[in-house]
Amino acid sequence: MVRLFIEGAKYKIYLVIKIFIVILRYTNRDMGITRTDIFTERQNKLALMLKAIAHPARIAILQHLIKTEACICGDLVDELGLAQATISQHLKELKNAGFIKGTIEGNSVCYCIDPKNWASYKKELDVLFGSYKPGQGCC
Repeated sequence: MVRLFIEGAKYKIYLVIKIFIVILRYTNRDMGITRTDIFTERQNKLALMLKAIAHPARIAILQHLIKTEACICGDLVDELGLAQATISQHLKELKNAGFIKGTIEGNSVCYCIDPKNWASYKKELDVLFGSYKPGQGCC
């Protein structure tokens, strides 16, 4: 129907634009490219750290690892009630962010909190939250 109104070369341009829009929609799902270059390295690092734990399942995984001090991935499936593939994806994100580390033991991977990175992240959050001083001029 659209073709009736748009003829020849104009129709080809129309199709290219439509295809371009579809490509943009499916390749740029994060609502635009984040301008990380305008922020400090520390701000970008903190944002990535918080993004990595910004999911309730990841918080639950970290809490379980803290409670048990070590964990085999299968234990998390029983503990959280999520699918193995979902747990594995969350573990991958936490590991990539440095919150946890894993060692291969036979057919399983045993995960635990990475103490060095944990201390570093705690320090970063302490600096951020400690920088706020309540004043009287605030709503």
